[in-house]
Parts: sequence; C-alpha cells; structure tokens
Amino acid sequence: MPSSWTHERAKLANLIRHRPDDAEAIATARRDLRAARLEDHVTKVLADAPPLTDEQRSRLSAILRGNGAGDA
Repeated sequence: MPSSWTHERAKLANLIRHRPDDAEAIATARRDLRAARLEDHVTKVLADAPPLTDEQRSRLSAILRGNGAGDA
C-alpha cells in the first residue's frame, strides 16, 4: 500500500498542474506533503527503536509543538 505522503505528493502535483495561480492551496499542499513525509519517517524510526521513556516523549512532543528542543 502506498504511503500517505505519495497521495499528498499527487495532490500537490495536480494543484500545480491545474491551478498554478492558487498559491494558498499549493502552499497548504506543500505543508501537508512535508507533514505526511515526517509522519512516515517517524513511524518507521519508532518501529525499529526501543520504547521511549516519558521524558523522551515529552521532549519530542515539545519539538513538534514548537516549544524548543527540550523545554517541556
């Protein structure tokens, strides 16, 4: 089954081809593609890693929320 990011990539390509003047939609599609690729990568890394501690989860959560590298 294709990754979700490949679906997002197709949506972006379709927008660029058929609605090249819709800058807001294209920017949103680019953001969604990057988020989907990040999610796919994190899922793969976590599948191969030992379980995270509560502190590690908190630090990673803070990074994703934009609160810095360890301010949680």
